[in-house]
Amino acid sequence: MATDRYRPQFTPLADPAAVVAGERYRLTVLTDGVVRLEWSEDGVFEDRASTFAINRALPVPEFSVRERAGRVEVTTARMQVSYDQGPFTPAGLVVQALGGVTNYHSVWRFGETVPGEGGTARTLDYADGAVPLGPGVVSRNGLAVVDDSDSFLFGDDGMPASRRPGTQDLYVFVHGRDYRAAIRDLYAVSGPTPLLPRWALGNWWSRYHAYTADTYRDLLDRFDEAGLPFSVAVIDMDWHHTEVDPVHGSGWTGYSWNRELFPDPASFLAALHERGLRATLNVHPADGIRSFEDSYPAVAEALGVEDGEPIPFEPTDRAFLDAYFDLVHHPLEKEGVDFWWLDWQQGAHSRLPGADPLWLLNHFHFLDSGREGRRPLTFSRYAGPGSHRYPVGFSGDAVVSWASLDFQPYFTATASNIGYGWWSHDIGGHVFGVKDDVLATRWVQFGVFSPINRLHSANNPYLRKEPWSFGGEAERAMTQALRFRHRLIPYLHTMNARAAFEGEPLVQPVYWSHPDERAAYRFRNTYLFGSELLVAPITTPQDAELLLGSARAWLPPGRWTDVFTGTAYEGGREVRLHRTLDGVPALLRDGGILPLATDHDDALGHPQSLELLIAPGTPGRFELVEEPGEGDGRDRSRWATTAIEWTREELRIAASGDLSMLPRRRRWTVTLLGAGERTELSVDGAPLPGRVVATGMSFELPDAAVDHVLTVTVGRLVERGWEHLESQVEALLGRAQVAYERKVETHAAVAGASGVADAAARLTGLELGPALEHALLELVLARPGLTRPTPRG
Repeated sequence: MATDRYRPQFTPLADPAAVVAGERYRLTVLTDGVVRLEWSEDGVFEDRASTFAINRALPVPEFSVRERAGRVEVTTARMQVSYDQGPFTPAGLVVQALGGVTNYHSVWRFGETVPGEGGTARTLDYADGAVPLGPGVVSRNGLAVVDDSDSFLFGDDGMPASRRPGTQDLYVFVHGRDYRAAIRDLYAVSGPTPLLPRWALGNWWSRYHAYTADTYRDLLDRFDEAGLPFSVAVIDMDWHHTEVDPVHGSGWTGYSWNRELFPDPASFLAALHERGLRATLNVHPADGIRSFEDSYPAVAEALGVEDGEPIPFEPTDRAFLDAYFDLVHHPLEKEGVDFWWLDWQQGAHSRLPGADPLWLLNHFHFLDSGREGRRPLTFSRYAGPGSHRYPVGFSGDAVVSWASLDFQPYFTATASNIGYGWWSHDIGGHVFGVKDDVLATRWVQFGVFSPINRLHSANNPYLRKEPWSFGGEAERAMTQALRFRHRLIPYLHTMNARAAFEGEPLVQPVYWSHPDERAAYRFRNTYLFGSELLVAPITTPQDAELLLGSARAWLPPGRWTDVFTGTAYEGGREVRLHRTLDGVPALLRDGGILPLATDHDDALGHPQSLELLIAPGTPGRFELVEEPGEGDGRDRSRWATTAIEWTREELRIAASGDLSMLPRRRRWTVTLLGAGERTELSVDGAPLPGRVVATGMSFELPDAAVDHVLTVTVGRLVERGWEHLESQVEALLGRAQVAYERKVETHAAVAGASGVADAAARLTGLELGPALEHALLELVLARPGLTRPTPRG
């Protein structure tokens, strides 16, 4: 193989103009918000790439240096470093955030723990709720520190190397409350998030279960019959031999197909591909290559091992890596394995001091998976800051419980504070717990609005995630959710490109956009899902009286419209959002445009038919990105971009770029959320037939050539009125487990009101109890300006 197969394109050497150095210290101003602080006992500094810092060759920012009273002061637009030029101490090394971020705590002294918003954790294995989080680079106090002193390094040949003792290596991020700037600088130093394959954004099926080729195909047939779309087939460890002679160790490590279960692996994998699925196999590599493996003779010969001796897993050894990839993994890939689930759980130590095997697995597998111009992908655990370069992340075996579900939205959003944007959770939970149809459904709904939606469960015949394993209402809700995930793929892939090329993770804490709003930090499970959506998944049991679930959220200023109900909410306030089992609060920003595949089965390619959900209050613009799915996706000459522009007078759809990959003709459906039935649209003067849908009004445009510019004229835009509010109240009361006379009385209070304020006052006066009153007031107060045109008695 080529000698550079493990040599990544790192640029770790900083411009000398960015460096302020003494005999045993070096300060490197990487950006106006990031300074690298080094101390070396022997005066030798480190210019090799580390696991965290791979690119220090950045444009030199403006900064000033002066010496005063024996101290060096380095000042940029964002920070001031004051240093006494000696060994790092709290008195001698101080970094201050400029710009009046806070009245206190905007100063960091060496050795201090910096209070921040948190990053992420290595695993959720057996977590029943919250776990401690590692540091991020986002902090309300304006500063954050990444201590890179103990990470290992990459040599010029790409192989790992240990650090010299007696060194300290810190990166201080000083961005005030400009959190997106902190993340952009993180990616500048640590490398960008790669572009995922489009198919990775669909539903993944995974279960720890000893399937056979036939039972797996039967399962897929039943998924097809039920209209349940999947894009990735995950085969857990039973694909290989798991019952081995104890002389070899455990059966967790394995690389040879169990042919009693899979007699013809290549045919099995080909059948998955014919269904449009990609396949990944689980591997626990800790026990190396043992004599019973199919690949053992070739590996033993390559490494000079004789007499059936086990070949230990040693990712710091180049010869082992060559054999591991060329002789063990590549033959399996030729049979049809698309990527690998790297399930490392055996600690952070290898033969090379400081070299974490998990890091090495992630790094080398990712490089290898991108060979020959392929789009690389790994599926593995988080190894620390810098791990965002190796998506997708496997969060581990969480306990089946409401506490676990309630933690995962916060955990997912907060991971973006360390740039880690592609978590895949065991949706539904992995171990223990009890069967709870509502919990399982709410978890699937969160999965739909999480980075990677992978259903999974433990090796237990009763712990299953197939929707038909649950009750009728839960099955319908899960089916609807899984279909919607695939309809979301056009949006998700555009956000995938945004994450890779603009440094914007798919899931973001709301405080990134509203850093000075205390409520944005307090409601930890509400998050931004791409550029258009705000999601507040329901993570607690439903109310027994209302038979509704609910989520508390803070809505940023502006209007927010639910994509499943069409109900619009005025923002800038705290709300409780109630939903039936088939609903999840997913709110489109005012003027937001959400492109969906019309048919969930048509989403993995470039759909022939798309629906646009529009929150029509204010003008908006969305650029739909499509690309051929090869290489790293950075060649924008191969992109197709469809600009979708909305004003209250007009909708314009125009595609540009390389349209050769798209269908020759496309059909568009436009759904105006919250619009009333008197809304009118036309194309070229011809009125479009509209139909009333649950979310508003929907209009089907005539199909057109993909390069044709479509212009839709808005003749009249009317919002749903009081009668729709009454119908919502009727539905809520019809479901509620309360006295029938109380229902009549409550409905009459709304029906007889003159407007929102009057209705709210009447409901409050009835003293209905907090649950019912809150649910009704959510509906009544969603549009505070609404009035009844002809009030009754």
